Amino acid sequence: MWETLRKIWKTPEVRNSLLFVFVMLVIFRVIAHVPLPGIDTATLAGAIAGNQFFGLLNIFSGGTLTNFSVAALGVAPYITASIIFQLLGMIIPKMEELQKEEQGRQKINQWTRYITVPLAALQAYSLILLLEQQSGISAFSDGGVGVVLLAIACMTAGTVFLIWIGELISEKNIGNGLSILILAGIVAGLPSFLGQSFAIFDRSQVVTFIVFVLITLATIVAVVVMNEAQRNVPVQYARQVRGSRLRGAVTSHLPLRLNMGGVIPIIFAISMLLFPSMIAQFFVNARTEVVRQAATWVLQVFQNQTIYGIVYFVLVFSFSYFYTAIVFQPDNVAENLQKQGGFVPGIRPGKPTAQYLQTVTNRLLFAGALFLSLIAILPLLMQQATGNATLVVGGTSILIVVSVIIESVKQAEAQLTLRQYDQV
Repeated sequence: MWETLRKIWKTPEVRNSLLFVFVMLVIFRVIAHVPLPGIDTATLAGAIAGNQFFGLLNIFSGGTLTNFSVAALGVAPYITASIIFQLLGMIIPKMEELQKEEQGRQKINQWTRYITVPLAALQAYSLILLLEQQSGISAFSDGGVGVVLLAIACMTAGTVFLIWIGELISEKNIGNGLSILILAGIVAGLPSFLGQSFAIFDRSQVVTFIVFVLITLATIVAVVVMNEAQRNVPVQYARQVRGSRLRGAVTSHLPLRLNMGGVIPIIFAISMLLFPSMIAQFFVNARTEVVRQAATWVLQVFQNQTIYGIVYFVLVFSFSYFYTAIVFQPDNVAENLQKQGGFVPGIRPGKPTAQYLQTVTNRLLFAGALFLSLIAILPLLMQQATGNATLVVGGTSILIVVSVIIESVKQAEAQLTLRQYDQV
């Protein structure tokens, strides 16, 4: 590890990329502490503390919600817009064709940015209503329409600014920019969490604290193992004539990861879990009785910890299959293998190979999806088991941190390898 870090620091391009990412993260943390104009922070602090819903939203926003900053929404609207277009790609054939082409993907990315702006304004207003409902009073010291519109505009601008920073980070090939921003928010909240834990610590909680540390370490190890686990499907390439040379048979393998979706299924699930409550805020005071009762029922359902945990589990499990179906298509893999003269020993090329890969993927995916789902609801399980709402292991936070760090390290090592080949 130290040798890799030394090589990274001695490679000017990689070092400059890391320094650029560091500067962008510093700017992000500065923005995270710029409060919304007119916000009553003292009143809203109690509404967020200990609320599982706001805890998820705070993770999703990169830790900006607790500061009531102009970037309180984080990148959530952009991710919601991305989900919309990925769903459209599975429904509309024209959209699916665009997703397969480079220019088409650029158009979809542009449309995603356009949709993000109205979604951010919508989520900003619904978040204000939700905070006011939880606190019972106005979220602003001056509850005028102008102040509320200014807050919505600031949060929308903050989201757009974070998306721009995330894209700049992604261009440096040191990891996904949006994921790195979420990682930075989680890490930034670690000191305050440790400070609160030590402030309320007493000798009677020694056993609980030891159990908490052990479970945290076990969770980290499990996340690393499951994130790196893969099934190597043997692939053999027949003898081929390339120009004037006869290429002999080559044996290789096709790696199928246990967790193909990484942290994306959890991020998608959080986005979908937050959306109904935000939409319901608009209809709490509706004139129609049925609509008002339905909105109130939605809010009450998602405040129930048991129902909340079940829905969260099901969403993560479902999105694991959904996202894997997007990123891994056995028919295309089987077709490419056949074109290159490759085949899986004992399996006929073409459709039988695609069916075999699909079967193997489904078996791996069940274990991976189950693991992700359990990690997602780990805080709820620990809270129910220990009765302690403070010392709980944030499985989602650990998964995001570990996955993003591993991915960033791999991309940095790839950059080093690429520079070495260029030098040769």
